[in-house]
Amino acid sequence: MSDQPRRPHKPHRRPQKDPVRILAFEALRAVDERDAYANLVLPPLLRKAREKGDFDGRDAALATELVYGTLRRQGTYDAIVAACVDRPLREVDPPVLDVLGLGAHQLLGTRIPPHAAVSATVELARVVLGDGRAKFVNAVLRKVAQHDLDGWLEKVAPPYEDDPEDHLAVVHSHPHWVVSALWDSLGGSRAGIEDLLEADNERPEVTLVARPGRSTTEELLREEAAVEGRWSPYAVRLTEGGEPGAVEAVREGRAGVQDEGSQLVALALAHAPVEGRDALWLDGCAGPGGKAALLGALAAERGAVLLASEKQPHRAGLVARALDGNPGPYQVITADGTRPPWRPGSFDRVLMDVPCTGLGALRRRPEARWRRRPEDLDGFAPLQRELLRTALESVRVGGVVGYATCSPHLAETRAVVADVLKQFPDTELLDARPLLPDVPALGEGPDIQLWPHLHGTDAMYLALIRRTA
Repeated sequence: MSDQPRRPHKPHRRPQKDPVRILAFEALRAVDERDAYANLVLPPLLRKAREKGDFDGRDAALATELVYGTLRRQGTYDAIVAACVDRPLREVDPPVLDVLGLGAHQLLGTRIPPHAAVSATVELARVVLGDGRAKFVNAVLRKVAQHDLDGWLEKVAPPYEDDPEDHLAVVHSHPHWVVSALWDSLGGSRAGIEDLLEADNERPEVTLVARPGRSTTEELLREEAAVEGRWSPYAVRLTEGGEPGAVEAVREGRAGVQDEGSQLVALALAHAPVEGRDALWLDGCAGPGGKAALLGALAAERGAVLLASEKQPHRAGLVARALDGNPGPYQVITADGTRPPWRPGSFDRVLMDVPCTGLGALRRRPEARWRRRPEDLDGFAPLQRELLRTALESVRVGGVVGYATCSPHLAETRAVVADVLKQFPDTELLDARPLLPDVPALGEGPDIQLWPHLHGTDAMYLALIRRTA
């Protein structure tokens, strides 16, 4: 027997639970496992944490930054992590990748000191993954910490001269096909597409809409860090984020949360010249109700009536809630816009904001860029064309149809309009740009394309079409 003294047994240390990072991890798992959207998952998680007393305002802000920052930069971080592991990423368990993404974002995308970022992420891994996989996380993140973001991009992004789109895809964390599609839609130089991709990765401001006849921008401007909108007379921006539900007018439904691009689409349709009467308006794809609420209020000011139609019953319920208290008459129905229950030629104005890939809202839903595939365009195309055909059949001669998408992809915008108008020779495209006289850089016309980097809005598209016979 050895007479050497035995070393005392080192007690097992329990991992330290960090409510902020655990919540961020739970949100990322929901996005990955359930195809949930972070902007829908995160608020109830934050609310529950505040009610338990785990969170204050700074904690909520950090959790929000960790979730959205990790999702926005997922493609870049995946490329970096892939360079630090000895197996393909597809062989790494998704929960481990989520923890590594959170760690990479803290190391490369925040001002958290590297040692703190690594230790906090390893502690998170011990809690949610176990000690064994926490050692793997520790080893990988120590490699990630050896370079800053610019240093890593030099290593993992192909040179721009060799493959411009792949370079931009890695540097700006967008799928290659999305970079290609956005560049085609935008046209122009490298500077323009880089500005757009960078804007997609910025945190958007919360934008409110003061619904006419129910609230005013003056009321909303009393909120902390509130400033006027850039383009819409009904818009107010909360420059420091904040919780819209805490705003009294929003809580009461007199105001709402609505991107300024969405407001501009409704305003342009409402301002378009029609020939003859102006009494009956239609929102043919009304869910979740933001545009319908603004259109309903604008219609009421002119003594017109809005019919809001939505195919999905639960979304029709959201539309009804948004319109509740509208100052004039309106009706909300659940109906399929491709098989409408109304007679042809019934309406003076029709808005058809069609289902689409959502590539124009990547600032707000960053995870959508990783879910969408090029083949999704083929799935949306027949529905988009059929809905525009319905809209043109539903408007009377002299009336105006607004075809809108929250996507700038040419296959969802100009291609749809051009194809459908071949079947409707008795129509004309209106120049929509003069209807938004204060908004610059609206494109070559006659349609309108908004951009995050040029207008601070989602990339909304609008074409205005008048029936002539």
